[in-house]
Amino acid sequence: MPRVLVPLAEGCEELEAVTIIDILRRAGIEVVTAGLASGPVRASRGVVLVPDTLLDQVLSQEFDMIVLPGGKGGADRLAEDERVRDLLLRAFEQGKYIAAICAAPRVLAESGLLKGRHATSFPGILDDQTGIHLSKAPVVQDGRIITSRGPGTAMDFALELVRLLLGDAARAQVEAPLQRP
Repeated sequence: MPRVLVPLAEGCEELEAVTIIDILRRAGIEVVTAGLASGPVRASRGVVLVPDTLLDQVLSQEFDMIVLPGGKGGADRLAEDERVRDLLLRAFEQGKYIAAICAAPRVLAESGLLKGRHATSFPGILDDQTGIHLSKAPVVQDGRIITSRGPGTAMDFALELVRLLLGDAARAQVEAPLQRP
């Protein structure tokens, strides 16, 4: 079973975080949520999320994918955290999947992972970055890096992550009972 790490930071976008966690778990993927600090995480709209563990406790563990939820405050905190940057760079070097939505693609850009790649983000988040081929598509995959635009694309993003980790049939099986149009 694939393992996915979802770091949670104060100010993250709860709609994105919960959608990613929920959809991946519906597919039977092991999702580990890790807070940057101990205690609950207050998301951007005041929803309180309780991480499974602390980031420090999973730094040496192996994951098939790292997914960063957006929200400007959360993304800023992820970008400032050297542990997150180190995890992303190690995952990239090991050929693992790295995914980010909304404001979080900026964390990837500031880590040098989007240079020369196609990506998308919440409008304006990557506009000052050079060397990135920006797209307005809801979800963009370039190699093992997947980016998405924002809360409205979170379900498409999460279902694409399921497809990448488990295949088309698993995505279809998870998507069917969601009653999407």
